[in-house]
Amino acid sequence: MNTISRLYHRLQEEEIDLLKQLRDKRRARLERPEYTAPQLSFGDRIADGVASTMGSWPFIITQSIILIGWMILNITAYMHHWDPYPFILLNLALSFQAAYAAPFIMMSQNRQAALDRRDAQHDYDVNIKAELEIELLHQKIDQLRATEVQELIDLIKKLEAALTAARGTDEG
Repeated sequence: MNTISRLYHRLQEEEIDLLKQLRDKRRARLERPEYTAPQLSFGDRIADGVASTMGSWPFIITQSIILIGWMILNITAYMHHWDPYPFILLNLALSFQAAYAAPFIMMSQNRQAALDRRDAQHDYDVNIKAELEIELLHQKIDQLRATEVQELIDLIKKLEAALTAARGTDEG
């Protein structure tokens, strides 16, 4: 444990503080019950529903069919021309739809961006901790290598001394 203690103290003070903060965050997460999704307000659920509906292929296909049908019925005169070319009423309806849907979509995107920021911060914390732990492992390996080299040097010195002593007794 002495080697680990010595290596731990060799880390910079900032790294030690950062490791402590990351470990405290981890412990706090472990003490909480299993991760639960944040409770969404009624407005958040509506915004997510509108964004997911308007961003889906069924919505796009349905809206395209309605728009094509609207134009065909007003061009071919199967029915009374309630919106003749240039389709001013259709343009007004689409503008209203876009103006009304945009805030819902932006609320959903903002909430998703906040979740993404939280996840990115968590990933950053994990990466920093991993980097510091890897640095600690490198220091431990360097310490072990230095210890082994020193032991080899001591062994070589003992062998040289034994060899010198053996030569001295052979010559004498």
